[in-house]
Amino acid sequence: MDSQVRITRAIEFSSSLRYAHPDLDDAANRERFGAAASRHGHNYRLEVTLQGEPDPVTGMVANLADLKRLLEREIVQRFDHRDLNDDTPYFEKIPPTPENLAQVIYEILDAALPAGQLDSIRLHPDADLFVDVSAG
Repeated sequence: MDSQVRITRAIEFSSSLRYAHPDLDDAANRERFGAAASRHGHNYRLEVTLQGEPDPVTGMVANLADLKRLLEREIVQRFDHRDLNDDTPYFEKIPPTPENLAQVIYEILDAALPAGQLDSIRLHPDADLFVDVSAG
């Protein structure tokens, strides 16, 4: 059997943030980002999709227990109950918009997983919004 299979694991984490570009003053940030320029929080849902050929013995693309531990270490410990602006180094030069946070998460996971295994991520900052990031 030579087929590519995708498997997705979801996790949740909560963070506070404000959309603010460091080169802009408070008034300019409010003008650009509206109410989101004030401190607020999101309960994020992150879906991580891996791809690969299933192992001929186990039938699995990845060990899901290992993936859960990796997500806990690489994502939850970095971002859960953290202020994205003040408690992480990722948003010193860019605002922590859903698009930017999704890009950061994708890069972290791509570096932590075997080459080519990460297919995509989907980040839900709210029930009615999500951001997809994939290779290429």
